[in-house]
Amino acid sequence: MRKVKKLRLDKENTGSWRSFSLNSEGAERMATTGTPTADRGDAAATDDPAARFQVQKHSWDGLRSIIHGSRKYSGLIVNKAPHDFQFVQKTDESGPHSHRLYYLGMPYGSRENSLLYSEIPKKVRKEALLLLSWKQMLDHFQATPHHGVYSREEELLRERKRLGVFGITSYDFHSESGLFLFQASNSLFHCRDGGKNGFMVSPMKPLEIKTQCSGPRMDPKICPADPAFFSFINNSDLWVANIETGEERRLTFCHQGLSNVLDDPKSAGVATFVIQEEFDRFTGYWWCPTASWEGSEGLKTLRILYEEVDESEVEVIHVPSPALEERKTDSYRYPRTGSKNPKIALKLAEFQTDSQGKIVSTQEKELVQPFSSLFPKVEYIARAGWTRDGKYAWAMFLDRPQQWLQLVLLPPALFIPSTENEEQRLASARAVPRNVQPYVVYEEVTNVWINVHDIFYPFPQSEGEDELCFLRANECKTGFCHLYKVTAVLKSQGYDWSEPFSPREDEFKCPIKEEIALTSGEWEVLARHGSKIWVNEETKLVYFQGTKDTPLEHHLYVVSYEAAGEIVRLTTPGFSHSCSMSQNFDMFVSHYSSVSTPPCVHVYKLSGPDDDPLHKQPRFWASMMEAASCPPDYVPPEIFHFHTRSDVRLYGMIYKPHALQPGKKHPTVLFVYGGPQVQLVNNSFKGIKYLRLNTLASLGYAVVVIDGRGSCQRGLRFEGALKNQMGQVEIEDQVEGLQFVAEKYGFIDLSRVAIHGWSYGGFLSLMGLIHKPQVFKVAIAGAPVTVWMAYDTGYTERYMDVPENNQHGYEAGSVALHVEKLPNESTPTRDTVFAAPSRASTMKSRCCTFYRNTSEPARREPPHHSTSGCSLRGDQAEGTEWPAGPNEAPCPAPCWPAPRSRCLHRPDAFYPF
Repeated sequence: MRKVKKLRLDKENTGSWRSFSLNSEGAERMATTGTPTADRGDAAATDDPAARFQVQKHSWDGLRSIIHGSRKYSGLIVNKAPHDFQFVQKTDESGPHSHRLYYLGMPYGSRENSLLYSEIPKKVRKEALLLLSWKQMLDHFQATPHHGVYSREEELLRERKRLGVFGITSYDFHSESGLFLFQASNSLFHCRDGGKNGFMVSPMKPLEIKTQCSGPRMDPKICPADPAFFSFINNSDLWVANIETGEERRLTFCHQGLSNVLDDPKSAGVATFVIQEEFDRFTGYWWCPTASWEGSEGLKTLRILYEEVDESEVEVIHVPSPALEERKTDSYRYPRTGSKNPKIALKLAEFQTDSQGKIVSTQEKELVQPFSSLFPKVEYIARAGWTRDGKYAWAMFLDRPQQWLQLVLLPPALFIPSTENEEQRLASARAVPRNVQPYVVYEEVTNVWINVHDIFYPFPQSEGEDELCFLRANECKTGFCHLYKVTAVLKSQGYDWSEPFSPREDEFKCPIKEEIALTSGEWEVLARHGSKIWVNEETKLVYFQGTKDTPLEHHLYVVSYEAAGEIVRLTTPGFSHSCSMSQNFDMFVSHYSSVSTPPCVHVYKLSGPDDDPLHKQPRFWASMMEAASCPPDYVPPEIFHFHTRSDVRLYGMIYKPHALQPGKKHPTVLFVYGGPQVQLVNNSFKGIKYLRLNTLASLGYAVVVIDGRGSCQRGLRFEGALKNQMGQVEIEDQVEGLQFVAEKYGFIDLSRVAIHGWSYGGFLSLMGLIHKPQVFKVAIAGAPVTVWMAYDTGYTERYMDVPENNQHGYEAGSVALHVEKLPNESTPTRDTVFAAPSRASTMKSRCCTFYRNTSEPARREPPHHSTSGCSLRGDQAEGTEWPAGPNEAPCPAPCWPAPRSRCLHRPDAFYPF
């Protein structure tokens, strides 16, 4: 291994950084032009120095001032838009308002989210813009913990959900009673509005729910069948409590509360790291929506389905965590690809209450046969819940390769009391009726992968009906996600559950009586990332969001599920929308924007004849938020498209340099993500999350963004181009896009191209430097994955299979195994690599790493995990020096495996994703 010598930068009296030579041949040129000698290769170089646009150099203070100016604008509008809407219809016929609309938002002058509401009038003036006022529900309430210090559990959940806002970040709402329940200030609070008590007219003081529990109460939920009760997770076990009496009861006893993670591997009702991080499921328990009454005493039984997890075979990693002063290290269960996942099971927790609401008994129940015996192929419980009548619990099961999914119904009678006594267990198993069994009502199979989503809508069953009708989104049938109406026949086979059980192929699988496609074509119904559908059973209509008009815009559509055919768009073209429907389907709210229009939030009313509900027209009703003014120097990007050599249509966008001069070539930054689940190029406003790209353009750089094969919203085949070969196909699309842009616009300097991205984009930035050094002269890699073998099971195996089945793919896609191709003396034009914390780095971990090529031989980092310290200004290795900006604080410990978007040791240092 050759030694890398870190660059010494001398600072001039003016405060700017001096130019320096990359090698002896380019020294004179670099001193005069600031541009390295260009390589020959895929991209043509600009030979005439006079044709090059020279970017003005800035001091640290100057750059800080520029960045501060751009962030000041984004701070005015980021997280300001209202979200998490709940419509409640008012029944007062003489009143002026038809609905009260609840939501989370950040009031003017506040720095934290709060519960707000707006009144929607019955009548509006067509000629006037009605701007709804945001009204505070809570009176002088601070939701953020004192000094902003969250518990360990809350901090980890914020990591998984990518939460950068403070205050109230979620709430549970029971519409019939008007009860709100939410976490705040390291506690739980509740308040009521609407319901039998009527609507408030002034802000109220929320009531804190006291507890005897030690530690935070996580994932609080209101019991839908009896809002006097709510549930929560405390110390990895499931609890219930009565809001009115304060009675608390622990329902599960999995966790022992030991300080050593190795000795305490079980939990109940808690989603594991991989399930949260890679499957977007943040809960591990689900209330039954109905209650049952038993006996002459009128005891009421309430049920909760929960996931029990045993992580005893999952590897434990130890991460130094100075944020937790009482600990030297923080320990986590982390399943690397190819290693053991947790053991899982579904169970029931039941409790009975008397007429006074007092809990008189509790009981844990398990499946009549072990979960692994009933469902041996199941590796992940992707989603779960209940049918509306409470007749069945349901779950979506995935196998380990994530190419097979089953939707399974589980009747409560299939669960028996948990006991260590084998005779009692056998007696309970014999008591289960032979016709009680699981039902597999739907199955999806693909040779790519299954993108998990929430869209499953079961219709109520009639009394004695042996069929289940439901709506389901499926991507596997055609390669594009579409809606289907499915009818499955619930056929009982008859089982003796007291005997040992070994399932046959297609065990419990129900015949499909009918499956009707409600949508079709080369476009997608939006299903991932929490997307919803809204079903009006009275008019037989389903409302959904999709990309029918263009893959660059999201719109709200409606279609009949009884007479599938015409699909009607309800939102305005030329923008991308995110919508929420009212509960009686007469209104919807849309948060929308375009590349040139900052976000707006408008309320629309559906008007038209009742005998033709499909063609009711949306009418603008009121505004909740108007578009903010763009900063003076903001220039929206221009969207383009091109066809690759393999005739694939790709979309991109370009930020033109603000100081564009005719005949001049500008240095160019290629901003990339390139991986699955993400779309960068679309017709939505980029001046918040990607404002820094506009800042680069204002400094004289051209900025190009391209969604190549592997990005989402283009169908499974398009996204599945990455299957088993991450890092091997994406760069070709990016390079073809650069060449197209250079030919079309004429101001791209292909001899001065940087590649930059975060997370998967950071990984591709390094891969671009490795595979296309003749194109990319600089790589700025934020939070890159450097060794796929060290990444988690759920993400890596979905796209790359397990390592033993795809050794070549893992080796070809791991940066750490190709470090000999990174900058060294023989490849002097590959300038810079700037790396921030890896999601699961196996190279030396650092928050910011800054490489430049020197004339010294290169010393390579070993491709294994190192626990050396990291700093916001680089590795503190012996014999090295780094340029340090003023006021840069070091990170005192390594952050491996670092999360996707932040440093574990600097809670205030969020990195863009």
